Amino acid sequence: MGAIGLTHAGVIAMEVLSANGPMTQAQLAQLVRVQAQTMGKTLSRLEAHGHISRQRSASDRRSQVVSLTDQGREAVAQAADMERSVLAATPIDPDVLRQELKTVVRLLATKSNSPVAKDIVAAAENGLPAETGLATDSGLASKATPLT
Repeated sequence: MGAIGLTHAGVIAMEVLSANGPMTQAQLAQLVRVQAQTMGKTLSRLEAHGHISRQRSASDRRSQVVSLTDQGREAVAQAADMERSVLAATPIDPDVLRQELKTVVRLLATKSNSPVAKDIVAAAENGLPAETGLATDSGLASKATPLT
């Protein structure tokens, strides 16, 4: 991913944008379950590489709406191709792997009293991205439940 100017966090953010369309920086941070400041740093890197654009919201001048650029859409496709090529060399079915990862996350979360763990499980059961470090549910972002 580094070859195309991306980090894991950047791919996740871009996959969420690809799946859900333009949204405010705050909404994106909330969906990906990271602090707004962390998302701001990730978006600055993506913007510097031409993968996303940020514009002031027409309805709230304090917020910025984040959108994928054509270059960003291409980068998301390249990241998905990379995932497929890496997994193609293994006897692992990517969909089965994703389901097994979700099962492990749910099992670990049920053993925790943490409200964050319960939120992750609830989001995964509702098909929402629950970012905490692996990926979310759209391509990389839409097929696995992330952990931090």
